[in-house]
Amino acid sequence: MIQITMRQSKQADEEHLAELRALVLYDDLNRLGRYDDVKVRERFRNTFDPEYTWIIEFEGEMVGCVALKPKSVEMLLEHFYIHPDYQGRQIGTQVLNMLLKRDDVKGKRVTLNVLQGSPARRLYERFGFVLDSEDEVDVFMSVQVK
Repeated sequence: MIQITMRQSKQADEEHLAELRALVLYDDLNRLGRYDDVKVRERFRNTFDPEYTWIIEFEGEMVGCVALKPKSVEMLLEHFYIHPDYQGRQIGTQVLNMLLKRDDVKGKRVTLNVLQGSPARRLYERFGFVLDSEDEVDVFMSVQVK
């Protein structure tokens, strides 16, 4: 397992992260017939909040990002992207371990959505996320953190 570090994002990270999102989601969105070169980046820009987004780094290089946003009684996990060159190295496991152990998450429900057929769903299921609902594109999942 490689050792990662996480730092809070800045507004200046927005475009790089929008590009990362487009790269990471390309195959799944194409498979679903939903890839749009402009919209894939716009959706990130429209919901990016540097206050709640962390940059995942390995040896000083950005390899991914994740956002965990407080909502009224729950937390929303979104924008969890690992560069394809770094997938399969337990980075996602390390990040979820860190996030779900935070004091501000304990006792709360964490929600997310993942694309239909995405291999990331298995990671979430290993952490106890269960299916809440789904449609032809998205799978909505949640876990109650103890």
